[in-house]
Amino acid sequence: MSNTHSRVPEPVASEHIPLKARNVSFSWEDTPLHWLPDDPFTTHTINVLHLLLPAGERWFVHVYKQVLPYIRDERLREDVIGFIGQEAMHAQAHDEVLPHLRARGLDPTPYTAQVDWLFEKLLGDRTLPPGRARHWWLMERVAMIAAIEHYTAFLGDWVLNATELDRRGADPTMLDLLRWHGAEEVEHRSVAFDLFLHVDGGYRRRVRTWATAFTALVFLWQRGARFFMENDPTLTDGRASFKDFHRSGRAGTLPTTGAMLRSIPRYLSRSYHPSQEGSTAQAVAYLASSPAATAAERAAAGGRASDMPRLATLALATGAAVLARRALRRRTAASPLWPLRPGGAGVRAATPRALRLRVAGMSAWPRAWSDSASRAPACRRGSRAPTSTSYSPRGSCGSTRSAATPGTPPRTPSRRG
Repeated sequence: MSNTHSRVPEPVASEHIPLKARNVSFSWEDTPLHWLPDDPFTTHTINVLHLLLPAGERWFVHVYKQVLPYIRDERLREDVIGFIGQEAMHAQAHDEVLPHLRARGLDPTPYTAQVDWLFEKLLGDRTLPPGRARHWWLMERVAMIAAIEHYTAFLGDWVLNATELDRRGADPTMLDLLRWHGAEEVEHRSVAFDLFLHVDGGYRRRVRTWATAFTALVFLWQRGARFFMENDPTLTDGRASFKDFHRSGRAGTLPTTGAMLRSIPRYLSRSYHPSQEGSTAQAVAYLASSPAATAAERAAAGGRASDMPRLATLALATGAAVLARRALRRRTAASPLWPLRPGGAGVRAATPRALRLRVAGMSAWPRAWSDSASRAPACRRGSRAPTSTSYSPRGSCGSTRSAATPGTPPRTPSRRG
């Protein structure tokens, strides 16, 4: 892969600041299901973040832990460690919204199980031999994260300036979660791209992984919005379409279609650098006034005499990674691409030998997860494991979904059908 560029990206030095994780928490008891009044479509379109981000940002952390040995620049290493800490907190904060949705009658488990499968299996650590193949797959994922971070920074900048959400009376707790997260995305918007340039920087790889990431994001987002609208217990005929997205963008409650399209050539420009977009000063100003962020700062200051050192940030990221690994070991080896209906048929937990997914003629099941699955308790037909209030993907022993052939996603009729 060539690393030759006709123009070298020029970062804006004034936009760089040291990164730190903020141990925020939110209370969802008073947040309604439709946290943007009288607008379920916008509510659920933004709610897709809670479905995608927990698994996606834990995947970021997992990949970046593997790429740390390749970093030779100390400042970039510090930035990546700060990035890991912030992303771990983002995953935790959005994960805590899911029980609230269940309590309001909207169970997201069928969709989150599929997202778990995407990041843990399809984009996970494939059983590739050491050498070029394994290094190629690691660099592909680093480039893909850089492309995804381009859009998370775009959304972060948008939500910091989305005054229409305030005007329409959006729930303040949800708005603070979105803007705290958005501000930190703007704050660390350059890290993923700088890391990609440092370890590879190939332009063809940047274009290829952008196309993959953009296509996947559009597919997953519209699918998640349709899932929420069709399963919302308060809607009798909920639907989601690109026309609705375009209309909400023009109203100011979602990003405009034009703004999203204009972001494509900017990222694909050879002179692109994320520091040229967004405002670190605006992000830092919001974090200084955010109720959740300021509460986290006060709590942190109460337990120490000075600011959080680098070691605490690293410990926070490591602890989140350990928790994610433990959760991963509790998950079964199967999660289908279809269906999305909570009451539909499903795929039984399969043994590692029986479970195979062929993608372009290659097994996508990594050995680490297969080994984890082999240590999981076996499920006998007709038996159910004790139910738990903690989140677990579909396909576990306690699942209500019926058995089907592994690797063959079953069909399920629509709720309205």
